Amino acid sequence: MKYPKEYLDEIKTRLKVSTVVSKSVVLKKRGKEFVGLSPFKTEKTPSFTVNDEKEFYHCFATSEHGNIFDFVMKTQNFKFGEAVKHLAQLAGMQPYMFSKQDEEREKKWVEYLSIYNQYVDFYHNELLKNDTYSNAREYLKNRSLGKEEVKKFKIGYIEKNPNFFNQLKGQFSEQTLIESGLFYLDEKKKAYVERFRGRLIFPINNISGQPIALGGRIITQLDYLAKYINSPETLFFKKGANLYNLDSARKLSNKLNNIYLVEGYMDVVGLSKNGIENAVANLGTSLTDKQILTLNQFFDDIIICFDGDESGYKAALRAAENSIKDLKPEKQISFLFLPDKEDPDSFVNKNGKSYFIDYTKQSKISIHQFIFSHYKKQTENNPSSMAIFDKKLRGIANTIKDDYIKKYVLEYFLEKISELTPHTSQTKKNFYVKKTRSLESTKKHFNESQSLTGVELKEFSLIYLIITNLNLMQENIYMIENVKLFTKVNKQILEKIIMKLRNEKQISMSDLDIDPQLIDKINKFAPIKHILKNKSGNAHEIIELLDDINRDLNNYDLEFRIQELESKFSKDLSEATFNELKELKKKQNIN
Repeated sequence: MKYPKEYLDEIKTRLKVSTVVSKSVVLKKRGKEFVGLSPFKTEKTPSFTVNDEKEFYHCFATSEHGNIFDFVMKTQNFKFGEAVKHLAQLAGMQPYMFSKQDEEREKKWVEYLSIYNQYVDFYHNELLKNDTYSNAREYLKNRSLGKEEVKKFKIGYIEKNPNFFNQLKGQFSEQTLIESGLFYLDEKKKAYVERFRGRLIFPINNISGQPIALGGRIITQLDYLAKYINSPETLFFKKGANLYNLDSARKLSNKLNNIYLVEGYMDVVGLSKNGIENAVANLGTSLTDKQILTLNQFFDDIIICFDGDESGYKAALRAAENSIKDLKPEKQISFLFLPDKEDPDSFVNKNGKSYFIDYTKQSKISIHQFIFSHYKKQTENNPSSMAIFDKKLRGIANTIKDDYIKKYVLEYFLEKISELTPHTSQTKKNFYVKKTRSLESTKKHFNESQSLTGVELKEFSLIYLIITNLNLMQENIYMIENVKLFTKVNKQILEKIIMKLRNEKQISMSDLDIDPQLIDKINKFAPIKHILKNKSGNAHEIIELLDDINRDLNNYDLEFRIQELESKFSKDLSEATFNELKELKKKQNIN
């Protein structure tokens, strides 16, 4: 039994090769390709490449080559059928079971596609060639759309009294035509009516580029008619699982990381006309998990850009609260709010591509920033209101599926709330708390009872080890030249010692010219002196102790940098910050 070609093609369309391969191979972007260590051979230098545009992987070390099905079969020892089931699940598709129901569904699918292709082609050609459709062409001209856009998006127009049903009923049953959603039965007139009569039609394609539904727009303002309508849901079309123009926009994912998600078909067409091709529309429904997951298969940054009016803002808020739960460390969801009474189509037509892109860079905000900002505006300056505010944000953060993102979004919310209530907030402590006085100030205000942090004590141990073994340190100066200290006074002492070690042939304590009070403090508090009591003090042991201290100080440095990146990541949630954070944590674990 063979899988239908369309089924296999859709899996390949939904899944980039890099998406599948990255589940088991660490990939890095290099030009148009990704590179990584071969999964087929142990190697130190990457020889394995992935090309999403050409839909294959290639291993130069072993000559292994193929598509996503080949990769899963070879790396997981799957048979072809097992690989198909595995990848279909990853792509969010139903498994193909070769049952009678599947065969019947496949037959209906072929009929469904034929109906839609004939319907779209007929009315597209009518718009282009039929002189009686001048009113529709005039409307498009007034919207700054010409023949090029009509052809590109295969826009059509259906007259007010069409009769294409009769042309199709010779090929298909009435039941099949009704199930397509293009027609319905007028019970009063006992006649079949075309749902999109009197409207421009925008074909809604599946991810493989085949028309499966329509969007329709009236061209004359009539209060009793909705401006836009969509096909009803059918066996092969679910509004919440599809996006207008995704079939074309996904092809840009090898060149662009971001995608604009807009409200209407005309917004997508208008952006495209102005050179912004990476745009899709959500078919007039609330944004769904399925739509977010689909976009995440192809793009790293989803920029939601709805109309600049109250309804557009409300739609954006619904989208934010619904989509934040699917946020991932390597993905971003941002919001772009246009000036009042503007939509993406009107805004880009007035200002052009460059301005629109610059406006995006300057004005877009991350999803968690938008949510915080919105609910902050609803808050009054009283305990009850602040408690509701706090509870609401915690509830939103807890809906996030990824634990890592959940942690940092919650931290961001709580940190921003604490800024609003400073009198109830405790100052966040770093691993070294007190600010160290300058060298001159320390001479005057030295206070033995002042508490010392762990990092200061470690620095005292380093300096103590150096000043009690100056000749050995001079011979191994490379071991202390790049050590990072955190306390200002200790930094100054170490710099002075290293400068002397570099410039003097032989050196003694009297040559260091360091405040005796500071030396006394180091001698008194350096923990390492207790360890040295139980050591023989030979050069090998001293070097080992120096190496241990260096490693500990390096870990302090890593810890501090990790704290900084964690704070940064909680604000921007960017992939670059996340990857840098991962690398530092790897080093921390190694150390």
